[in-house]
Amino acid sequence: MIRLVSKYKLEVTGLLVGAITGWCYWRLVGCASGTCPITSKPLNSSVYGSVMGIIFFSLFKK
Repeated sequence: MIRLVSKYKLEVTGLLVGAITGWCYWRLVGCASGTCPITSKPLNSSVYGSVMGIIFFSLFKK
């Protein structure tokens, strides 16, 4: 498990940063009407943020 995390540490970091950012976006901005597909629930925002974080942090891989 430690080898796996160390091999993908950039992606894991992106996942964590993205999840926290997604949750913060839901908490601070959110969706007043509840009809927004991504920001209406904290789980949706966190998952979307995680995926975006992994994609963004993967850009810095050698």
